Amino acid sequence: MKIARIETFLVPPRWLFCRIETDDGLVGWGEPVVEGRAEVVRSAVDVLAEHLLGQDPLRIQDHWQILTKGGFYRGGPVLSSAVAGLDQALWDIAGQAYGAPVHALLGGPVRDRVRVYAWVGGDEPSRLREQIAAQVEAGFTAVKMNAAGATSPIPTAAETAAVVDRVAVARESLGPDHDVAIDFHGRFSAAGARRVLAEIAPLHPLFVEEPVLPEQSHLLAGLVTAGPVPLATGERLYSRAEFLPVLTAGVAVVQPDLSHAGGISEVHRIASLAETYGALLAPHCPLGPIALAASLQIAFATPNFLIQEQSRGIHYNKDADLLSYVVDPEPFRFVAGHAHRGDRPGLGITVDEAAVRAADRDGHAWRNPVWRHPDGSFAEW
Repeated sequence: MKIARIETFLVPPRWLFCRIETDDGLVGWGEPVVEGRAEVVRSAVDVLAEHLLGQDPLRIQDHWQILTKGGFYRGGPVLSSAVAGLDQALWDIAGQAYGAPVHALLGGPVRDRVRVYAWVGGDEPSRLREQIAAQVEAGFTAVKMNAAGATSPIPTAAETAAVVDRVAVARESLGPDHDVAIDFHGRFSAAGARRVLAEIAPLHPLFVEEPVLPEQSHLLAGLVTAGPVPLATGERLYSRAEFLPVLTAGVAVVQPDLSHAGGISEVHRIASLAETYGALLAPHCPLGPIALAASLQIAFATPNFLIQEQSRGIHYNKDADLLSYVVDPEPFRFVAGHAHRGDRPGLGITVDEAAVRAADRDGHAWRNPVWRHPDGSFAEW
């Protein structure tokens, strides 16, 4: 069996899919994308495809080594994301070739269902109660929200109070038996994060995500020891080497993205590394159905898994949603806030290829917003 064809598809709302076909007709799908830079990743996939064409698709680990290390210059979000999508597609093919789901190829399942959470915003808190109530009604036992919109690096008393107020609304709406995770999105300085963390600690967040920017990971240890709130990070880290310093700093939760951090192969290894530090895995995934399917395969096979992000109804999804490009929504039917394990081969989903090809004809040019502080200077989005 040889790889005969590799294609990419730029599909709304902001995703990039890749399709690998073998000479005997097996097809694997992946999702290689950097949100806001999808066209750049598409070009990277085209370059990496030069190695894969004509090769045995089942030599996944060997391909991963060449794709990540075969060039003198390595790493970074674009290359790692291109590798991630190709890696997902190769695992999808392997599962079909062996007649088994990917989680079986990773050593077998360690759980029968995976807890997932829903997004409820938080940048603008006016509809927070309504949004949380809707997610609880849908069966979710956990939600995530932004701590704030554009915020001063060291928040004022009013800004701090506003963060506390919206987390308090979430806690009151959820009660003590449900969870709220708070995303700081790297919008605070370390000093600002320390101030806000102390104020929201009594509200018992499940975790606080990206309390500082990833390039400031050397400051995480001070935040870990400053208080009791579990800290999480990792959506903008791309390898085991980049996760090692945050693990030694003591973060409680790592959040590699299956479409950014080298795909199934590398995230499986990141999870094992995290386990040696007593840290839990909560894969980042505000993306499409292929990325989520890959994430769930990891979750079913990972002992130190905590909870899974998913994008159904997220505010980014204006022109298409999680189910727009799959034939059967069953793998993404969440019951009582959980996705249940299936035994379909590969990633366990059937991509609607006709819908993907039709969407690619229009494509997209999604870009993240650029924010500014009142004085005109750049603000973290």
